[in-house]
Amino acid sequence: MSCPNTSTRSHPAAFLLVGIPGLQETQFWIAFPFCIMYVIAVLGNVIVLFIIYTEPSLHEPMYLFLAMLAVTDLVLSMSTLPKMLSIFWLGSREIGFHACLTQMFFVHAFSSVESGVLMAMALDRYVAICCPLRHSTILSIPAIVTMESLVLARGVLLVSPFSLLVSRLPFCQHCLISHSYCEHMAVVKLVCGDAAGSIIYGLFVAFMVVGIDLFIISVSYAMILRAILRLPYMDTRLKAFSTCASHLCVILAFYIPGLFTFLTHRFGHNVPHQVHILVANLYLLVPPMLNPIVYGVQTKQIRERVLGIFQHRGI
Repeated sequence: MSCPNTSTRSHPAAFLLVGIPGLQETQFWIAFPFCIMYVIAVLGNVIVLFIIYTEPSLHEPMYLFLAMLAVTDLVLSMSTLPKMLSIFWLGSREIGFHACLTQMFFVHAFSSVESGVLMAMALDRYVAICCPLRHSTILSIPAIVTMESLVLARGVLLVSPFSLLVSRLPFCQHCLISHSYCEHMAVVKLVCGDAAGSIIYGLFVAFMVVGIDLFIISVSYAMILRAILRLPYMDTRLKAFSTCASHLCVILAFYIPGLFTFLTHRFGHNVPHQVHILVANLYLLVPPMLNPIVYGVQTKQIRERVLGIFQHRGI
């Protein structure tokens, strides 16, 4: 398939997204589980937001972070999955140059925001378990709003140069992106000039966000584990472990596919391309679907409100 007409000499008017390279014959069927996961993610996060908003008892630090996590998951899934499904089902592969850069911004900015929210939630668990008497003082509502604002500002400010740097690079009529969405490195690989500045800046952002957040999360949970093991009663320990285990599951579901995708771009030349793209797609699907399920099951107030809604409707 030829490239769309170019709008300038340096870049095409639009890119063509391949979908899942090597699986074009089967991606029509792959789209069905993807669609189910997308629907669960959207409905689950909307329900979580609605319950937190309407339930005054949930206007506490952990649930305010959970609300921001739900908003972030909605942005991540809704900015990529509709276009992805249109590629798989309708063969609508074309995406405008500026639309591609916009999608790239939302994917990477809100991935950074999600990482920051998970880090903030780990700090919240640390304060709740290690300093329970000072929890409401340390993590007051103004402190929570400040933390969430800083996490959002960090994502926007660090990722904004991605689109600016890519928009200034020459593509020399290269327009076929071997991906299902406009991921930064997948687009940069089409550049026919020197893209070192964009690649180096991408590495800098990754280490600034993931490196710092994972360090803080690791230290927080090391301190939490030490505090839990010092608790005198086994049932208290088990309750504390249960509270933290769900958060650790969410963290692993987010960082493992994200790190796999990031490292495969740079070092995983022997990894089959379709495996890489499938994991990259699941990176934007699994956490948004998993988060409302995990926290909905764990949180008694959310669980009871959801059951109440279904019982009221006779479901």
